[in-house]
Amino acid sequence: MVNRPPRAQAMPVPYEGLPGGIGVSRLSVYNWPAGDGRRGGTPHLHLTCSEGYAVTGGSGAVQTLTADGFRETPLSPGALVWFTPGTIHRLVNDGGLTINVLMQNCGLPEAGDAVLTLPPPLLADPGTYRAAVALPSGGSEAELAAATRRRRDLAVEGFTALREATETGDPEPLAAFHRAAVALAQPLAAAWRERWR
Repeated sequence: MVNRPPRAQAMPVPYEGLPGGIGVSRLSVYNWPAGDGRRGGTPHLHLTCSEGYAVTGGSGAVQTLTADGFRETPLSPGALVWFTPGTIHRLVNDGGLTINVLMQNCGLPEAGDAVLTLPPPLLADPGTYRAAVALPSGGSEAELAAATRRRRDLAVEGFTALREATETGDPEPLAAFHRAAVALAQPLAAAWRERWR
C-alpha cells in the first residue's frame, strides 16, 4: 500500500467583481426595425443595477449613452460586456442575436429601477410614464407585440434625441432625462430594500 498525501481540495475564492443578488436570463433580441432602420431592443437605463451580457449567438451591437458620449460596441458569440447604473443602453440585432443577461439586484428592474428613454412629455409624472410603458394583460399575442413595439419605438425616439443633443455638445437633455428617471423611481425606492433582501 502506497502512502499518498490527501488530495488538495479547491477552496472557493470569493470574486468581488460581481454584486450579490444576480439574476440570469436568456434573451432573444427583437428583430423588429425601428424608425432609424436598426432592429433591436428598447433603450433604457437602470438607476441602481449594473448589467452584463454574455453573447451566445448571432451578431449585433450594444449602443450606450452617458455624459461621456455615445458608443456602439459590436457583439458576437463569446463577447462579454457590462455597464454601470445610469448608462443608457440599447441592443441592436443584426441577425439572430441571443444573450445571457446578468442583472444585479434581481427583481429591482421590474420594480421601477429600469426607466425607458421616452420623449420628455411622457416622463413628466409617474402616471403619464406608467400609462406609456404599460403592456396589455390578456389579449392576443399580436396585441402584446404591437404594444411592445410602440413602447420600443417611443424609447428609440427619445434615445435618438438624447444622442443627437449629446453629440452636438448639449448635455442638458441627458441631464434632464436622468433627473426625470430619478423622480419617477423615487416613490418606488422605499420598497426596493425589502425586495432586494
